[in-house]
Amino acid sequence: MKLILQGLTVQPEIVKKIADLVSAQSITTLSKKVVRCDGVSTSATVLSEVATLCLQSGLDYSFMQEDKKLSDFKLLVMDMDSTLITIECIDEIADIHGLKNEVAAITEAAMRGELDFRESLTQRVALLKGLEASALQQVFDERLLLSLGANELLAGAQAAGLKTVLVSGGFTFFTDRLRQQLTFDLARANELEIKDDKLTGRVIGPIIDASEKRHTVELQAQALGMPTSAAIVMGDGANDLEMMSVAGLSVAFRAKPIVRAQADVALNFVGLDGVLFMFD
Repeated sequence: MKLILQGLTVQPEIVKKIADLVSAQSITTLSKKVVRCDGVSTSATVLSEVATLCLQSGLDYSFMQEDKKLSDFKLLVMDMDSTLITIECIDEIADIHGLKNEVAAITEAAMRGELDFRESLTQRVALLKGLEASALQQVFDERLLLSLGANELLAGAQAAGLKTVLVSGGFTFFTDRLRQQLTFDLARANELEIKDDKLTGRVIGPIIDASEKRHTVELQAQALGMPTSAAIVMGDGANDLEMMSVAGLSVAFRAKPIVRAQADVALNFVGLDGVLFMFD
């Protein structure tokens, strides 16, 4: 077993303390931001101590099998809002409509798992009724930013032969553009209904909720002739938990507590490309 430690800065004295906790046989500095401890041993007590020390020190950690390679996986599935990108698109659309606080409160509750996602989406989209459709392009052009390390992660995954999928409880207006920009193999999301260049306050077709996200992972795995354990799945909210539960590696990125608690790995400090260094 190996332990990967990552951070914006990695202090040698903290690494040594953690290495001693896990009885590491060797320590390898991969870069200024990444250190690998090989031949580690763990217990529930040790895991708890490592988690606490890393959190206090601004470090992300991942325990991995020594011989595990990125190419052992065949599929990378990512959530969009607050995972691939830094914003919640619906909140920013609502801001243009003068309703950000109201919509954002519903979004936050849904991502914490306190509201049913379908119900919350219906409520939020209804509040957008009458907004000019041009607001979507405005959000894409002026407010949408990729999360740190997004390009590097996708380039690394694609170079290793993984199929890449973007699946979102957000909207096709954004996922379709990101799919083209970042060359995802597939993108799925909800389609906003637009009539006379205005949002109607409704979505077209089935809602992409937690079960649909999981189903997407299962269908893509089936199409590739592989088990879902060959998939890496990344997300941040409660709506991602079902698809993360069937993955071989689940990664919580800047996630809500309920998601961090259930994921295999949590990236709280480094970028999305932190996934790549888990296999070095």
